Amino acid sequence: QVQLVESGGGLVQAGASLRLSCTASGRTFGSYAMGWFRQAPEKEREFVAGISRRSGASTAFADAVKGRFTISRDNAKNTVYLQMNNLKPEDAAVYYCAAADKYTLSKPYEVDYWGQGTQVTVSS
Repeated sequence: QVQLVESGGGLVQAGASLRLSCTASGRTFGSYAMGWFRQAPEKEREFVAGISRRSGASTAFADAVKGRFTISRDNAKNTVYLQMNNLKPEDAAVYYCAAADKYTLSKPYEVDYWGQGTQVTVSS
């Protein structure tokens, strides 16, 4: 069982930056691919970014965030980060941390564990 706890959400103005963190319980964090998804009101949950298990050598991003968001992991701290730069109003959503017992992840159905979510609000 893996428990994921997100932090770092908040209210920012367009153009600002935020860094989300997700800390996992357990001793096997490094063996999980990690990712971030988001869900805006009345919209489906969508993939934002993913990072491969162990070294995190492989990353992937949704087209909407490429060039603005980065994802990284610190296995010693059981933590994955999402650095969000140049935020736009359309980035506003609840952001969910996700873990999957596979090399990479990019689809909601691939996720084994979800965090509780953290709200990101971007004012124009």
